[in-house]
Amino acid sequence: MMVEISIKDEGQLGIAAKEFIENMEKSLVFAFYGEMGAGKTTFIKAICKELKVVDNISSPTFALVYEYFSELRGSVYHFDLYRVKSQAELYDLGYEDYFYSGSLCFIEWPEMAGKLLPEGTRKVYITVNPDGSRNVSM
Repeated sequence: MMVEISIKDEGQLGIAAKEFIENMEKSLVFAFYGEMGAGKTTFIKAICKELKVVDNISSPTFALVYEYFSELRGSVYHFDLYRVKSQAELYDLGYEDYFYSGSLCFIEWPEMAGKLLPEGTRKVYITVNPDGSRNVSM
């Protein structure tokens, strides 16, 4: 089932995040695709806020992965694979411990993981419109 969410401006992020959560179904691993500056991190922050994450949410660009605690869902893992140069780095990171943990995983730049993404990973595409609004489809 294709889900389309429109975000006209930052003021609608919370509403869009709630709609996203309502449509997550039983999926646990979400791969976020979009060009640099599309708003992947910003949207993941909004989702985490709606999930009542109690930690400071920021991009794990240098750490590759951050673990947050959600009052609603327990552990939530946020990956930024932009700086990954090879899949060997993901093996060294112990990616399987995260991807198959039974916890939510939000992955930015999933292209770097390739075939390591688990079966059933939900693909999320964020596109920027000429007027600056965003479309999220999954």
